[in-house]
Amino acid sequence: MADIIKDTRYLRTKEAAHYVGLSARTLEKHRTYGTGPAYRKVGGRVLYTLEDLRAWADRGACASTSDPNNGSVPPAVRRSDDPAQGRGR
Repeated sequence: MADIIKDTRYLRTKEAAHYVGLSARTLEKHRTYGTGPAYRKVGGRVLYTLEDLRAWADRGACASTSDPNNGSVPPAVRRSDDPAQGRGR
């Protein structure tokens, strides 16, 4: 039976944030804004796999500052499809 079960380690937000070098709050913002790594909700707990964290971080891999892939992991900011939404602030 042990051969059937794939060993997957799940990390809570604080552990996952430490793994990718962010604060837990920044990772929470990424989750809220939809810019972060894939996660799972089990009961009230948010869980991340190492595989999903690596895949998300690898999207930002660059060879140089002029690499066209530079910045493909977006910052933890709210995305808006409505350009008028940010006006008046």
